Amino acid sequence: MGDIAENKGSFYSNAEVYWKEVPPTVDGMLGGYGSISNIDINGSKAFLQKFLGEGEGKTSPGCALDCGAGIGRISKRLLLPLFKTVDLVDVTQEFLDKAKPYLGDDSKRVGHYFCSGLQEFVPESGRYDVIWIQWVIGHLTDDHLVDFLRRCQKALRPNGLVVIKDNVSYEGVVPDDVDSSVCRDLEIVHRLVARAGLQIMHEEQQADFPKEIYQVHTLALR
Repeated sequence: MGDIAENKGSFYSNAEVYWKEVPPTVDGMLGGYGSISNIDINGSKAFLQKFLGEGEGKTSPGCALDCGAGIGRISKRLLLPLFKTVDLVDVTQEFLDKAKPYLGDDSKRVGHYFCSGLQEFVPESGRYDVIWIQWVIGHLTDDHLVDFLRRCQKALRPNGLVVIKDNVSYEGVVPDDVDSSVCRDLEIVHRLVARAGLQIMHEEQQADFPKEIYQVHTLALR
């Protein structure tokens, strides 16, 4: 990602410009693939429920952070049904403004709406049981992703988890000039996770997505 490292400013500002033009809808959040939302949520729920519960080593259903939350699709369908409190962070204020009416009554259990890029965001130390990072790591440079994951680790409560769910390329780093992002292969993602000092507790590939889109993998990290 040498070119990105040299042009960090435009990499981030171009992404902000792109997302400001995206409609604040589920279809907009999913790049026109709104039809996959149910499959995505059901897969994520089955993945997450492997860890949640009472007892030794289990993750408490207390507080979750939705990173790159958009209008709150994941908060509404996945996190708020499972956690007492959820915080949302997104770089686009319009999406966060839309989130409150979109979440409806459940918005009462939202602790904070943070408008920030993840490269600058510092989650509160020791606050979260789960930090959910979906379809957004491609908007961070390698160094910023490693730094953000380190900050996430400090923000976890005992037995907490950082979960990354994202597209993976077949080989190397594939840039997307449309939304100013990159897609990394799984080996690179593993290497960045290790650099951040996190261990992969479990990993799965999302099943039943359309064949024309990237494979999507979910990683639980501690």
